[in-house]
Amino acid sequence: MDNIKNENNSWWLNHRPTKRRLIQVYCALLYNAYVKGFIKGEIYTGKTKSVCVPGFNCYSCPGAVGACPLGSLQNALASSGNRIGFYVFGIIMLWGLMLGRTICGWLCPLGLVQELLHKIPTPKIRKSRITYVLTYLKYVFLVVFAIAIPLYFGLKEGKTIPGFCKFICPAGTSEGAMGLLSNPVNASYFKMLNIYFTRKFVIMLIIGLACVFCYRSFCRFICPLGAIYGMFNKLAIIGVKVDMDRCIHCGACAMKCKMDVRHVGDHECINCAQCMDVCKKDAISMKAGKITLLAPQAGCADDQPDSAQKRARAGRLAWAAAIIILAAALLWYNVFYQQSDKPAASSEPAATGTETEDETGYAAGDKLADFSIECTDGSTFTLADTRGKVTIINLWATYCGPCVAELPYFDELAGRHAGDIAILAVHNSLSKDDIPAYLVQKGWDKNNLKFALDTKDKLVWNIVGGSASMPQTIVLDRNGKVIYNELGSVSPELLEKLYQDAAGSNTGG
Repeated sequence: MDNIKNENNSWWLNHRPTKRRLIQVYCALLYNAYVKGFIKGEIYTGKTKSVCVPGFNCYSCPGAVGACPLGSLQNALASSGNRIGFYVFGIIMLWGLMLGRTICGWLCPLGLVQELLHKIPTPKIRKSRITYVLTYLKYVFLVVFAIAIPLYFGLKEGKTIPGFCKFICPAGTSEGAMGLLSNPVNASYFKMLNIYFTRKFVIMLIIGLACVFCYRSFCRFICPLGAIYGMFNKLAIIGVKVDMDRCIHCGACAMKCKMDVRHVGDHECINCAQCMDVCKKDAISMKAGKITLLAPQAGCADDQPDSAQKRARAGRLAWAAAIIILAAALLWYNVFYQQSDKPAASSEPAATGTETEDETGYAAGDKLADFSIECTDGSTFTLADTRGKVTIINLWATYCGPCVAELPYFDELAGRHAGDIAILAVHNSLSKDDIPAYLVQKGWDKNNLKFALDTKDKLVWNIVGGSASMPQTIVLDRNGKVIYNELGSVSPELLEKLYQDAAGSNTGG
């Protein structure tokens, strides 16, 4: 029995999660505390979504309760022609000065995924001069995809194009797109997929496969956020520090490190503190200023007799506080918080009967609630004034490629049936783009549609059951009843059919 217990203890000692691994898991849970989003297949859109978390975590992940700093940076750059994103630049600098690449090593969910993939038993590619040179690629990705593309399209065309998110980001594909598509309630999203998703899905698979063979491939060679934080590494308050009085410059720390570091704490160091285990002189520790967070086995040179006990006590208090914060977050987002945005209704006809015939709602068969909204041309669109006509409401955004591509179809439909149709295109209120200027640039300010920017309280969005996904089309018959309410792109043929269906509807008023 003693032998069995010893074997079990030995297995646990060799396989138990480290403090760093527990913190990585903790951060992944805290960043994605809206567990209800995975169950309902919806994106959290509350107030904390405007707050940037430190690590890489997709804004569109169903569980995400904060914004990704890299995505926020790209949106700020794209909107720099109209406003300067002081908050975004400031918060990234704050995270960098406080933590540097400690964020990559301890607080980034994508870093956790990469490390778990690398645990798959396969031959591994060790670091070399070639991998060191490749680490500079992430600065190319930063300049081209995260800075140049958003700036170019934002300043030249008035469009918000987050280049890295749109063309490369594996977190956007795995957490955002696949997180939503995996829920059956979002089955209609599949018809919205295009070549961009296919390309990004392939890129995600390639990056994931690379991480199996090469430690943290995305982090080392691609991640623009890691490139930014790396610039702050030497200035960061929290990080791995070397006691130069103890160090004998043997190079064991850099040699054993799986990242492409030349010395502890350089721009490639993620401050994981694993080098502490190989330092025979106990010269490496992790500190926050003068406060020791992790000490070597023999302690630090400036330790007092009770320093180890104080660190242990502070650690227990920190974990207790962290657990309370996580529990409070999970309770708030999943029990007490009520999402204001509603998922789009199905286009299946509602059951007929006197009890629902005059019900106000956004499902097929319901009568859409009346509203008035100011249009970009200065006029006011009032839904009640469109009675007797076929009415179409389209939810769109300048940064939504399928939305922009299909708007000319609505214009053509309005031209063919002038006098018998009213079409309102409502832009998402989250965007800071200059919508009137964008319409002028595209030549759409003189077409047959009415354009409006939804109000801050999402007046139209809530009335029609809009969500964070676009485009969405709602078709009303002459009596103001919904006959169609679906996410996804529409074709000219489908729009014509929907018009004919709505025009010939004989539903009662």
